[in-house]
Amino acid sequence: MAIDRIFKDEASEEKGERARMSSFVGAMAIAELVKTTLGPKGMDKILQSTGRGREVTVTNDGATILKSLHIDNPAAKVLVDISKVQDDEVGDGTTSVVVLAGELLREAEKLVAAKIHPMTIIAGFRMAAECARNALVEKVVDNKGDAEKFRSDLMNIARTTLSSKILSQDKEHFAKLAVDAVMRLKGSTNLESVQIIKKPGGSLIDSFLDEGFILDKKIGLGQPKRIENAKILVANTAMDTDKVKIYGARVRVDSMSKVAEIEGAEKEKMKEKVNKIIGHGINCFVNRQLIYNFPEELFADAGILAIEHADFDGIERLALVTGGEIASTFDNPESVKLGQCDLIEEIMIGEDKLIKFSGVAMGQACTIVLRGASHHVLDEAERSLHDALCVLSQTINDSRVLLGGGWPEMIMAKEIDALARKTPGKKSLAMEAFSRALLAIPTTIADNAGLDSAELISQLRAEHQNEGCTAGIDVISGSVGDMIERGISEAFKVKQAVLLSATEAAEMILRVDEIITCAPRRREDRM
Repeated sequence: MAIDRIFKDEASEEKGERARMSSFVGAMAIAELVKTTLGPKGMDKILQSTGRGREVTVTNDGATILKSLHIDNPAAKVLVDISKVQDDEVGDGTTSVVVLAGELLREAEKLVAAKIHPMTIIAGFRMAAECARNALVEKVVDNKGDAEKFRSDLMNIARTTLSSKILSQDKEHFAKLAVDAVMRLKGSTNLESVQIIKKPGGSLIDSFLDEGFILDKKIGLGQPKRIENAKILVANTAMDTDKVKIYGARVRVDSMSKVAEIEGAEKEKMKEKVNKIIGHGINCFVNRQLIYNFPEELFADAGILAIEHADFDGIERLALVTGGEIASTFDNPESVKLGQCDLIEEIMIGEDKLIKFSGVAMGQACTIVLRGASHHVLDEAERSLHDALCVLSQTINDSRVLLGGGWPEMIMAKEIDALARKTPGKKSLAMEAFSRALLAIPTTIADNAGLDSAELISQLRAEHQNEGCTAGIDVISGSVGDMIERGISEAFKVKQAVLLSATEAAEMILRVDEIITCAPRRREDRM
């Protein structure tokens, strides 16, 4: 009996070289895909879904692009994962991390072809990554003590983050919005209290930041349009039992007057419920579900502002921001936590009326209202702004800052090369490969701007031989420029996450020497 029949039909395995080959190819293909979106002059991708609406997304956010892909190659999935993690963890650098991992694998492939064992390569990569991190830690700037300087650092980081996004035209305006919003958070990284509302119409420059909370609803008819010192009850409860629902209810009666009695009873029940709610001493009632005409009348008579059908995201945020809790039973008023704010009023944004809650209990809450030409522009603007907000909120916690524009990569590469010269054995080859992979990031930035990358990188390398050099690639003038003058900064946390995640992912794919694909499950033919 032949030994090769371990696996079921149609299950396949690839061993050794073949397996490694397919991992490398898959990972590099993914890196190639997002490579063109890197840097201030990066291009966008249009993603069209296969769903019913044929939704179209236009984006250059690495994680968004990769999330939408359906991938078969296992190694490619590893890269998609690291971009997701990068997005959740620090919010920016999603493209860089994939490009770096792809380049590391490209270099590793050459080394494997030169008969160097993967474990040796991994050991070299590890030493190189450690060395690169230390090189960055030595070069960080930390202005936490100096409020003025720190704010300008934050502005620079915001501008740098936004410069590769759709918001790059108005990046001054948006950098200021983002920094103001994050400064209000006073060091918490919980971005829930920064709410982003998208309203088509106007242009991106019309976007603004408003303190307090805006709920995307209209105020009902015959109700107060303005309430001061509001006590808000946020609820999730059904307010529609004042009519007998004909459908599905079977009621046997012997005359019409009996139906009227039942309706009357239902109305009484409703009235009782409304009175219980009013008994909380509130002047604003926000419900997640519908409020029918009768209870709405009762609320209006009591001078209570009733807002119905507030979307869930909105209502959870509202409870959080006003310091209330979402209630669903109203029997004991003392256990219900009411929200509070100084003023509720109706405002207009574009064509729509919205309700604004100002002077809320959670002082750091604010709302950014985005305006733009179309939904696609707004979605992309929101993603870009979200990246900036994430990075800034992380930077307020870990206030170490680096220069951008390929400067950190040059620093790391220089240190690794120096270490490689001192390291005996084949590991040194892997370390040199690591430094070449790092240089791919400034190279790609230059390539995407249509510049001569080989020329620029060699100039940069020469510049970086000088101590305390601050040169990086300035894509605007198309030459090597001083990053401090240009104000191009990045958060240390983002760079570190990119470096470590990419190394780990590359290492994981390198360790693979066999890929086993299971046989697809079959449906039994039911006769």
